[in-house]
Amino acid sequence: MRLKLAASAVAVACALPMQASADGEVNIYSYRQAYLLEPLLEAFEEETGIETNVVFAKNGLAERLEREGRNSPADLVMTVDISRLSELVDRDLVQGVENDTLEKNIPENLRHPEGKWYALTTRGRLIFASKERVEEGEIATYEDLADDKWNDRICTRSGKHPYNVALFSSMIAHHGEEKAEEWLTGLKDNLARKPQGGDRDQIKAIHAGECDIAIGNSYYYGNMLNDENQREQAEAVRLVFPNADGRGTHINVSGIALTNSAPNRDNAIRLMEFLSTAKAQQIYAEANTEYPANPEVKPSGIVAEWGEINPDDLSLQEIADNRNAAVRMVDRVDYDD
Repeated sequence: MRLKLAASAVAVACALPMQASADGEVNIYSYRQAYLLEPLLEAFEEETGIETNVVFAKNGLAERLEREGRNSPADLVMTVDISRLSELVDRDLVQGVENDTLEKNIPENLRHPEGKWYALTTRGRLIFASKERVEEGEIATYEDLADDKWNDRICTRSGKHPYNVALFSSMIAHHGEEKAEEWLTGLKDNLARKPQGGDRDQIKAIHAGECDIAIGNSYYYGNMLNDENQREQAEAVRLVFPNADGRGTHINVSGIALTNSAPNRDNAIRLMEFLSTAKAQQIYAEANTEYPANPEVKPSGIVAEWGEINPDDLSLQEIADNRNAAVRMVDRVDYDD
């Protein structure tokens, strides 16, 4: 495996000596960090003999694909969040893959209707509650976040961050835009501070007593537990799987898509198939305390200790279709001000 790393879009633009015509290779552009991919790709190479080349960047890969056009050496894009996957589709940078293995292993709601992306792992958008100041069972649903009992007690990151946009999009899908906006207004009224920071920062704010309730992705909590410098802060909160007894907890994904250029198309699809199998799903999910997208593969490690997640089976494509409406809704209620 050849792991070629670039820390920024500028570096990516001059970093790759990939050979588009090479045999026995797969070329990957990735927003996912190297340490998450390395064990997966090593297992794939050992099983198939196909080498993998990876470029990592924090941003700018879609723009690079657009510039390169049909001459791009990239076969696959690996990324997180439904918004980034949808961006690839909206820019017409990826092609559909109809494949029996992928369609068997990845549920219909976790893939594009035309196979233009497939989820590989999932993460719940959870409620974090103070163990000291919130009784167990006191909050149970996303809808509860708008209850005025939580006035001045909730922390979140920006309402325009893709993770929150996806959650708000799901609320539109379930309740309609008018009711979803009423709910978002109630949530804003309950904020203890202006939206700021990342998901880990919301857990830290609960530990510091700045708020009692927060919203965040499950894997951030898991990664904090695995970090001895952040474990104490993570242990100050209790996980709440919202709407577990109803429609289920909103989930987001990491996923993969086949580029339009894909010079090594057959090998790339073999890698996509491999990543949907039980062996790879276990490796990938454990690496970042996530849930496997393949429903036949059970969570393991500390994720299994949290208990079963009942995921909302709403199509992620439907969530993606509501993104623009969700962003406009955030603006109308001045969520970030």
